[in-house]
Amino acid sequence: MIAQHLNMTDTRVTFGYVFTALLAVVTTWILHEFAHWVTSESLGYDTMMTLNTASPVKGQDVSEWHRFLISASGPLITIFQAIIVFIFLQKTWSKHLYLFLFIAFYMRSLAGVMNIISPNDEGRISEYLGIGLYTLPFIISAFLFYLVYQTSKRYRLDRKFQLTTLFATLIFTSALILIDQFMSVRIL
Repeated sequence: MIAQHLNMTDTRVTFGYVFTALLAVVTTWILHEFAHWVTSESLGYDTMMTLNTASPVKGQDVSEWHRFLISASGPLITIFQAIIVFIFLQKTWSKHLYLFLFIAFYMRSLAGVMNIISPNDEGRISEYLGIGLYTLPFIISAFLFYLVYQTSKRYRLDRKFQLTTLFATLIFTSALILIDQFMSVRIL
C-alpha cells in the first residue's frame, strides 16, 4: 500500500538487522524481567533477577495478590512495548523497529506454550482470575499476533523476511534461555 507506493519497505536482511535482532531479544527479555523485579522490590520483597527470571528470594511469604501483581508486570511492559512500536510503525517503516514488535509477540506466545510444562505469567494470572490456564495467554498472543499481522499486511512483508526474522528470534531466544539455565547469570 503506502510503503510499496513510496518504495520504502526495506526488508533486506543484513548483518545490522541480525545484530539488531540479538539486541531486541536481550532488551525485550531484560525489560520484561526488570518489570517483575521492580514490582517485587517495590512490594517489599528481596528479589533476584537473571536473564530469564525474576522472583522473590525463596523463603519469603508472598501473598496471592502480590504474586498476581508481580506476574502481571512483565507481560504488561512487553505488551506496552508492542503497542508503542506498532504506533510508530503506523507512521513509518523500520525493519529494526519491527523486530521489537515481532519479538514481543514471539516472547508472549512462547510463554503461553510453556504453560504446558509450568504455569507462566499469563497462565498464573489466568488461573488466579478463574478463567483457565490458557485463556489469557491465548488472548494476549492473539492480540500481539494481530499487531504483527496488521504491520506485515500494511508493508507487504514477504515470507522470506518473516521466516528470517523468526529464525533469528528463535536462535537468539534459545541462546538466552539456555545461557540462563546453565549459567544462571544473575543481573540483580
